[in-house]
Amino acid sequence: MKKLLCFFLLCMSYGFAAGNVESVTLAKSDKSWDGSAMPSYPKETPEISVLKIIIPAHMELPLHKHPIINAGYMVKGSLKVVTDENKVLQLKAGDALIEVVDKWHYGVNEGDEPVEIVVFYAGTKESAYSIKK
Repeated sequence: MKKLLCFFLLCMSYGFAAGNVESVTLAKSDKSWDGSAMPSYPKETPEISVLKIIIPAHMELPLHKHPIINAGYMVKGSLKVVTDENKVLQLKAGDALIEVVDKWHYGVNEGDEPVEIVVFYAGTKESAYSIKK
């Protein structure tokens, strides 16, 4: 009973009981957005990178692939992602995605405003974020 009371007091002191903290899972999967299984993590010491990527209006990115696991959150704008197998994903502000790994694809901002996306990469110190074709 003492442990439960301590937990309750701790939660109240951090505002949890008052509803100040909210946790929403934006994406969670063992598959990328196209349904492909995620690869295993590397055996080397991991390195996590977080990048904010801004894609200008009406810009098409070159065909590329990511050799490491990555996920993103669209902060603003809209983006169409197309694989070389013609699978298409439409993203808008507020969407999260688990990106394809080792698959050729490109993105295009068809909108009139820049796209802003925050991307989390899980690789090693030697890992490249992407490789252009």
